[in-house]
Amino acid sequence: MPLTLDRLNAASPAEFTELLAGTYEHSPWIVERAASMRPFASLAQLKLAMVRVVREASDAERLALLRAHPELAGRAMVAKSLTAESTDEQSRAGLTQCTPGEFEALQRLNAAWNAKFGVPFMLAVRGPRGTGLSRPQILAEFERRLANPVDHELAECLRQVHRVVELRLDDKFGHVPAFGDRVLDDADALAAHSDPGFAERGQLTVTYLTDAHRACARQLDAWMREAGFDEVTHDAVGNVVGVYHGVRPDAKRLLTGSHYDTVRNGGRHDGRLGILVPIACVSELSRAGRRLPFGLEVVAFAEEEGQRYKATFLGSGALVGRFDPAWLDQADATGTTMREAMRAAGLRIEDIPSIRRDPSRYLGFVEVHIEQGPVLAELDLPLGVVTSINGSRRWVGEVIGMAAHAGTTPMGRRRDAAAAVAELVLALERRASAVPEVVGTVGLLEVPAGSINVVPGRCRFSLDIRATTDAARDACASDVLAELARICERRTVTYTLEETMRAPAAPSDPAWQARWERAVASLGLPVHRMPSGAGHDAMMLHTVMPQAMLFVRGLNSGISHNPLEAITNDDAELVVRAFLALLDDLAAGG
Repeated sequence: MPLTLDRLNAASPAEFTELLAGTYEHSPWIVERAASMRPFASLAQLKLAMVRVVREASDAERLALLRAHPELAGRAMVAKSLTAESTDEQSRAGLTQCTPGEFEALQRLNAAWNAKFGVPFMLAVRGPRGTGLSRPQILAEFERRLANPVDHELAECLRQVHRVVELRLDDKFGHVPAFGDRVLDDADALAAHSDPGFAERGQLTVTYLTDAHRACARQLDAWMREAGFDEVTHDAVGNVVGVYHGVRPDAKRLLTGSHYDTVRNGGRHDGRLGILVPIACVSELSRAGRRLPFGLEVVAFAEEEGQRYKATFLGSGALVGRFDPAWLDQADATGTTMREAMRAAGLRIEDIPSIRRDPSRYLGFVEVHIEQGPVLAELDLPLGVVTSINGSRRWVGEVIGMAAHAGTTPMGRRRDAAAAVAELVLALERRASAVPEVVGTVGLLEVPAGSINVVPGRCRFSLDIRATTDAARDACASDVLAELARICERRTVTYTLEETMRAPAAPSDPAWQARWERAVASLGLPVHRMPSGAGHDAMMLHTVMPQAMLFVRGLNSGISHNPLEAITNDDAELVVRAFLALLDDLAAGG
């Protein structure tokens, strides 16, 4: 019979420890300390309580926890001395049926890992979906992580331990994250569509109005209809729009959604999570025969990334009247203009102005998104409430000095363009670090026709400055550009600089942010507030209506725009339930 929270909360400390035996490998102290944190209102709260115990433990205790775990296909497995839980997990991953070559590779990797890190390699071999990773996947992950820094991997190993425990607790409680499984399954199915040149290499790339893009639109259309949406349409820019009516069809609507295009060789959750989660919510509402006092409009935005054409936020921009007709004449790498691509897709360009939304018909806009960063992972928190989407400015520039022989030109006589830019990079780092929630990056750095024995005469660079407020962003920019001028004057070099983008910050609407906070708290989770350093479709909707976002933790240190982008089914379950809680709160007048 599955364990229940009622039984656990009522148990004596000794019985509590016994009921949760086998969760943390050979480490009952974690469960013992968590007992004092009762009562637990949710399984998620119990999981986080034990994570908190580990976070508050000493370094020696955390190392002992890691060392309590067995190697993958190691001596303990061969000797059949694994715990029942580890035996089950390694068996599910097929590690008890390794080929001689796989077994030899694992022994080599185990030896190399222990020599570098001093603890066993930790991997939740049941994976993000809980059904088990394949042996090739395990070996590839082992090889990849072996190259990581020691401090990074010790923290990652603890995160893997917590995921192992999460799955063990799911088993004990008979918890099946059905919503989360659906979201992950749909994300995998949508990722089957990829552009030519990438699909053949197993890479996910879906750019605006390609065959793969249009296949994704058809699939989203089908899922919306299956979920019970009352209306499903494709608009003049390729957005897929699903409407689930309220009690009255003419009631105001809550707008939500995100984008389904991807960067090149990207991940399967960026953008798409914000479409699949509300589809799952509508499916649940429809299944229950429930109508809300308001309508729910879900928009799968056709373009946000600007990969095929330089038209970032095309899909959401069109909804707020910011479609630029000049975009139509842009040509992609094959010479196909956007106008030609839209006509070939059967889109009616002349109808674009008509898809602009009337803000008075909407309550606001909310968006769910994978964090795309390491903060939630490092805090061991599944959800984060966004306070503001950073405002950003970007420049491309070049410093012009004088090329000279590296051997014959004295150090004091040089006009080194690369050295000037290097000084600028450090100045930007110092200035951005001095103010909380300001970030600055030089992502492009190039010495044209550079040579190992030539003092650089030219150096091209980029600047990217972001902050939660436009004032903080602009103050940083002013200081950095002034420092660039001083550097160049002192080094007797010149520079050119072109601003290529300026996007205003989009602070969350206080009332809508509070709704997300209440939704997260209703799950028994702590409310963590955080800014978004990346841009999102919500930035466009922010110009005409109140908006707020919810982040979900990413695996692999939160990496995104990358094939390693991933979330767990348990975290996906929580974000669907948070969205449903927000709908309930809004329906109750919150």
